[in-house]
Amino acid sequence: MEKDYKQQALAYHSEGRPGKIEVAPTKPYATQYDLSLAYSPGVAAPCVEIARDPNLSYTYTAKGNLVAVISNGTAVLGLGNIGAAASKPVMEGKSMLFKTFADIDAFDIEISATDPDTFVETVKNIAPTFGGINLEDIKAPECFEIEARLREELDIPVMHDDQHGTAVITSAALINALYITGKKIEELEVVVNGAGAAAIACARLFRSLGVRRDRMVLCDSRGVVSTRRDDLNSLKREFATDRPAATLAEAIRGADVFLGVSKAGALTAEMVRSMADNPLIMALANPVPEIDPAEARAARPDAIVCTGRSDTPNQVNNVLGFPYIFRGALDVRATTINDSMKLAAAEAIAELARTPVPDEVLAAYGLTSLEFGRDYLIPKALDHRLLWNVAPAVAQAAVATGAARRTLPDWNGYLMALRERI
Repeated sequence: MEKDYKQQALAYHSEGRPGKIEVAPTKPYATQYDLSLAYSPGVAAPCVEIARDPNLSYTYTAKGNLVAVISNGTAVLGLGNIGAAASKPVMEGKSMLFKTFADIDAFDIEISATDPDTFVETVKNIAPTFGGINLEDIKAPECFEIEARLREELDIPVMHDDQHGTAVITSAALINALYITGKKIEELEVVVNGAGAAAIACARLFRSLGVRRDRMVLCDSRGVVSTRRDDLNSLKREFATDRPAATLAEAIRGADVFLGVSKAGALTAEMVRSMADNPLIMALANPVPEIDPAEARAARPDAIVCTGRSDTPNQVNNVLGFPYIFRGALDVRATTINDSMKLAAAEAIAELARTPVPDEVLAAYGLTSLEFGRDYLIPKALDHRLLWNVAPAVAQAAVATGAARRTLPDWNGYLMALRERI
């Protein structure tokens, strides 16, 4: 079956027009006059206007609806460092998702550079083409430096989705777990297993959401990230604890939340049994999670369990976030994607899961019913309502925090326009 699926995947990518995306014109081109407007001599008019005011590139070109999906292939899915060329199918797929879910045009760009200086300089040099930059599958710790420098040096939104997309969706799951269990976020004991890009970003956004720093423990391959260790980089030192716990098993006793962004089998049934009542377990290692969901529920029937897999309930899938975060950011011409915008996205995603599920979503998944609860904590990926719930929340947060270069005078009209995009 695995061999057959591989052949189907290869055929999907190769048959007909190779790859998954194409470029299509948006203006008439059937007559000589059309072509004169599209290129020479008509194209000179917008060129002159943009030279006078670079912001007019949003008016006269596709920049305002164009995102670059950029990778160097150093941390691709579960494949690791496979190189820039081999990462192209993934970046094409990401570009396809941008268009499918949020009507955002995207170019995939694979850069053969592992040195942060070279990578940053390359992206800066091509940035005038785009309204936003989606960084993808870049290994830690370089990804932190690359994103931080690009956010500082560019005036368009830059987001490393492996970090912040995961952080937004896990935060949405956390919000709704609190809604179900009645726990208070400031009282939560949280354990994060993993210290890579996604883990650090999740931990940071959890703190912005209200999780107390002294109630969070980070673990890496050597155990608890502790102030007693002398092998910590600056990112890990940010989360170092002075608790006496040294292992994951010790740290997780009495914990309310486990977030795993690590490896298969890291969490045992015995560890789950040692957690607090109604624990939230987000076992996100792919393709095999830190603990099998059935095993986790058998150990603790009161557990709320999320994974990164599509064949189990509560899939933490970044497609719930990144298309709509960029949609909202682009529509107000945001200069960045800040924590307020990410938290607004998380809140909107969480709120949507608490509303009745429409028939078309049920049909897409072959279901007859679906209600908010322990097995439906966050929305399904094919729920198109995400577009007109999440994008406006992000756009409004951008305006409220001064990250937007323009506001939208008619928010109701904006909602209608978003609906028409699907």
